[in-house]
Amino acid sequence: MMLKEMQKLPEAVQLIEKASMMYLENGTPDTAAMALERAGKLIENVDPEKAVQLYQQTANVFENEERLRQAVELLGKASRLLVRGRRFDEAALSIQKEKNIYKEIENYPTCYKKTIAQVLVHLHRNDYVAAERCVRESYSIPGFNGSEDCAALEQLLEGYDQQDQDQVSEVCNSPLFKYMDNDNSRDHFYQSGSLHEYARKIVNVLLYGED
Repeated sequence: MMLKEMQKLPEAVQLIEKASMMYLENGTPDTAAMALERAGKLIENVDPEKAVQLYQQTANVFENEERLRQAVELLGKASRLLVRGRRFDEAALSIQKEKNIYKEIENYPTCYKKTIAQVLVHLHRNDYVAAERCVRESYSIPGFNGSEDCAALEQLLEGYDQQDQDQVSEVCNSPLFKYMDNDNSRDHFYQSGSLHEYARKIVNVLLYGED
């Protein structure tokens, strides 16, 4: 990868994209998808917006080949970058698409986790109505209604709606949410005094493991 060594990543990515088109035209979608994903990894730290596009293209290739598990993995990468770039409207749509695929392949527990991510994204957007609708629509997912995920989200929404920081903190420090928390989240919550900021922090950790 001489182009990479010369720090000409955009040119390298462009060449890989052209190669992937040729692979598709020649009937080798797997190779095309591998090339597109490789391009996304190359450009991710330089041009996250382009990486999102490449990961979404890769997901489309896999989805067209009915390789849904590979498709949803790439959509997850796109979702993380969208959250990192504060493109929350697009992130909400991307997570919804992830959830639809997980529902199609009957991975219902992961659907529950994606619902948590969706709700937190919507709360960060200060869109309580969308967050509540997200939970309500998820009742159709087998096992969600009555699950601990559902109960926690209902409690979170109630606390958020009433601006009850204690209740929101209790939910976010519960065992269900603890796995996506970090050592400073609780202190940050009390110091910031902002439910919106705390929601942002938690969704960041949930989606890509960073504060």
